[in-house]
Amino acid sequence: MIGLISATAAGAAARDRLAAAWPDRTRVYEGPVGEALRSAFAECEQLVCFLATGATVRLLAPLLAGKAADPGVVCVDEGGRFAVSLLGGHGGGANELAREVGELLGAEPVVTTATDAVGLAGLDTLGLPCEGAVAAVSRALLDGEPVALAAESTWPLPPLPVSPQGSYTIRLTDRDVEPGSREVLLRPPSLVVGVGASRGAPVDEVLGLIQETLREAGLSPRSVAELATVDAKSKEPGILGAAGRLGVPVVTYSAEELAAVEVPNPSAAPLAAVGTPSVAEAAALLGGGELLVPKRKSDASPAMATCAVVRRAGRGRLAVVGLGPGARDLLTPRATAELRRASVLVGLDQYVDQIRDLLRPGTRVLESGLGAEEERARTAVEQARLGHAVALIGSGDAGVYAMASPALAEASDDIEVIGVPGVTAALAAAAILGAPLGHDHVSISLSDLHTPWEVIERRVRAAAEADLVVTFYNPRSRGRDWQLPKALGILAEHRAPTTPVGVVRNASRPDGSSRVSTLAGLDPASVDMMTVVTVGNTATRTVAGRMVTPRGYRWQNGRSEQPEETR
Repeated sequence: MIGLISATAAGAAARDRLAAAWPDRTRVYEGPVGEALRSAFAECEQLVCFLATGATVRLLAPLLAGKAADPGVVCVDEGGRFAVSLLGGHGGGANELAREVGELLGAEPVVTTATDAVGLAGLDTLGLPCEGAVAAVSRALLDGEPVALAAESTWPLPPLPVSPQGSYTIRLTDRDVEPGSREVLLRPPSLVVGVGASRGAPVDEVLGLIQETLREAGLSPRSVAELATVDAKSKEPGILGAAGRLGVPVVTYSAEELAAVEVPNPSAAPLAAVGTPSVAEAAALLGGGELLVPKRKSDASPAMATCAVVRRAGRGRLAVVGLGPGARDLLTPRATAELRRASVLVGLDQYVDQIRDLLRPGTRVLESGLGAEEERARTAVEQARLGHAVALIGSGDAGVYAMASPALAEASDDIEVIGVPGVTAALAAAAILGAPLGHDHVSISLSDLHTPWEVIERRVRAAAEADLVVTFYNPRSRGRDWQLPKALGILAEHRAPTTPVGVVRNASRPDGSSRVSTLAGLDPASVDMMTVVTVGNTATRTVAGRMVTPRGYRWQNGRSEQPEETR
């Protein structure tokens, strides 16, 4: 919950805007400011104070307990100009909250955390439990000192500017070891504990067995990702209670699924009780991985709980990111976040140049030139299969004539795939031209590098006969100059010579240009590969220099308008 505190009418107005926008996330604290802040500090995970920073600091000072315990605090000035991350930037989430508040209120987020200021991923913001010399190792990264990454397994980490060797170390491990004086331990969620339990097994017995098993195996409880068991035990209080104390979910499988898993220690007892010869080992192994600890029983008499431990490899992550048509303000926030999340970036060299400044230090860039689309797709998938966090970029929307198709044709379910939509060239061009896509429309690429011309021509004829607005991608190149005149000729068989045609080059970019012509008046020689050509349907008109296709064949005044060829 986010506590909201204000002292003046101006602050209250901004406070109420936030409360209205986030009714399920916020709680307004009324009354004297000091009392309100003290109550919110004790009851909420985060605070937004519509107060001067000096006043907020003085009120907070007696309440502070420590970095790990204090809520995140954001301060917004009376004029609503700035949202300042004041306390708990990383641990309390105040940095991200400042950005959210700023976006909602139109305020400038102010984040002074050192790693954020220079674009480094904070070690305590990687989504993994961390322990050890976080401040010292972070300072070494900031100062450019060599910091080594000792990864005992591959995990899809965000980019970090690490070296093969260094006097400081970031160690990725699920082993129960103590960090050195110049070391940070990152705990990947790599351990799955399979659990079996008799009806009524006590929480303490189940939890004690898990903790003792991990301790004896030299494994960290902070790397436990989940407890796994059979469906029949999904509501067993002992298992649910143990998972709650460990802070992990319970994952269940059917007896049939578990019975199909080969295990080293099958037993007749669970087969008779729940229909599978193994619960603990089979549930832990079902998602794949290495069996570190075979089934063992608790020490109680009679034993009412069993467990087994499996280590799963990190699952690589592939984000297929659409960069939009080129303008930075048409690059979505989600795309920006994925670019900063990826430790490996794969893309066409000219697209990489567009967003290179957004990449975090330590990002490995694999770029190539035109004509290497399939190679880039394979490279991205291979890097993800190695366990890395990968971003594969394409212009516009990566799923439209871009990289998503070849990449996903290569990918299987052994990696996580995230699609990030982008503003397509057709949409960017349409916004510049007016509203040419107001009714049914289709996009067709005139490039015959991957599609035979006979197929392209059939599609153009079908679109012409269906009276669809048509956007042509890849309309004309130096070595391919006849396809556009041919396609326009096919459309001319079904549409009047005066049909509006929009031509947009480098949509949204500083050197962009646009014009509205007609089907008869367009000179194909003026078009190149950086151009999108949009041909209206029989209802499309030019209004005040803009292309407009009505949502139906009826104008706003209610008068029906027939297509020209039927008049």
